[in-house]
Amino acid sequence: MNAPRVVVGMSGGVDSSVAAALLAARGFEVIGVTMRLWTETRPQELSGKQQCCSVEDIDDARRVAGQLGIRHYVMNFEERFRETVVDDFIAQYAAGRTPNPCVRCNEHIKYRALLDRLPAFDAEYIATGHYARVREGGGGRFELLRAVDGAKDQSYVLYMLQQEQLARLKLPVGELTKDEVRAEARRLGLDTAAKPDSFEICFVPGNDYRAFMEQHATLAPGELRTPEGDVIGEHRGVAAYTIGQRKGLGIAVGEARYVTDIDPARNIVTIGPEEDLFADTVEFAEARWTAGEPPAPGTALQAKARYKAEPAAATLTEIEGDSGVVRFERRQRALTPGQTLALYDGEQLLGGGTITRAPELTPGAFDAGRLRRGWVSGRRGPPLRTLPCRSPRPRWAAAAIGAGRWLRRTCPRPGARCFATGTARRKCAPRG
Repeated sequence: MNAPRVVVGMSGGVDSSVAAALLAARGFEVIGVTMRLWTETRPQELSGKQQCCSVEDIDDARRVAGQLGIRHYVMNFEERFRETVVDDFIAQYAAGRTPNPCVRCNEHIKYRALLDRLPAFDAEYIATGHYARVREGGGGRFELLRAVDGAKDQSYVLYMLQQEQLARLKLPVGELTKDEVRAEARRLGLDTAAKPDSFEICFVPGNDYRAFMEQHATLAPGELRTPEGDVIGEHRGVAAYTIGQRKGLGIAVGEARYVTDIDPARNIVTIGPEEDLFADTVEFAEARWTAGEPPAPGTALQAKARYKAEPAAATLTEIEGDSGVVRFERRQRALTPGQTLALYDGEQLLGGGTITRAPELTPGAFDAGRLRRGWVSGRRGPPLRTLPCRSPRPRWAAAAIGAGRWLRRTCPRPGARCFATGTARRKCAPRG
């Protein structure tokens, strides 16, 4: 009986190297495939930097395949990669969104290319070095689970995988920690055992996306505004900014300010205080359901809006077609259009989509975790929770539990009362 054949996407890193080794040890006939995705036109800019998908990575993958005694092929996907990933990256930033190119590459290049070529290799399965797990559940369905090593979990970038893809997918390193993967590579004497991880976007030199955009798109300067609409400066072009950005704003106002809104239609970038970055509701589109079907509206789940974030308690409040709305129990920082929203039920990834909008704070929402101590009492209606003033001319921000919106005024002012705290900072609130 012939051994089952598996095509392993070998990136040239330690994770995919160990994935190939583990599958070979389990009796699979392993074929290594490395994709050539991006040829650097300015290699001097990437000198000394660890990035994925480089020519050096191809050489590393070839050497490891030789060490393991498996066949190895290199496939050129540069044109498709440029059209599908790089051009989209440029277009998304130009439209005021913050894309995740790794998600798009996984969906349109890596997994699709490997699956499409299974018949050519007469293979049954594909495998990669991603940190996640596949488990066969009841009724012939498959579940995509978070990795054993929570710090390295990559299920977030795999939400687009469907049931028919999971049925043919092997993710062997998802059962190990990163330390165990490196230990296995050292035990086998693999050339990639001590190779550093890649944290950069493979086609962006130095991970400086602003410089990349300036070279590949026309940036039109525009107005830099406050939340109240006051023009306080000029921005470089909306493609040079992302929600939550603090550095590189090109203006000093005496206190920390962040990009809180990008309006590409009017070419306006708004900067404001950090509290403006928080919202409890997020809308998403282009939904894919790894679990096979979407949860019902009202389902309690966990949602993750950034790769390094932990899934947070939330509720799927609406779902229609490939769009939906999620409301978090606690407000989240910088829910950014263009980024991925992944939805979980415990360790199982249910699916996800692309964030399109984070509306204003939902009426009635309240997050004590982000607000400071001290209740304002002696007023009618629901109490106010106050934030401390942070400058010699104090500004105040208070959120009414019932009103569900942030209020800002210069304090002291008529109709306001201020009181000192133990830290000698002033707190201000409307007179009750």
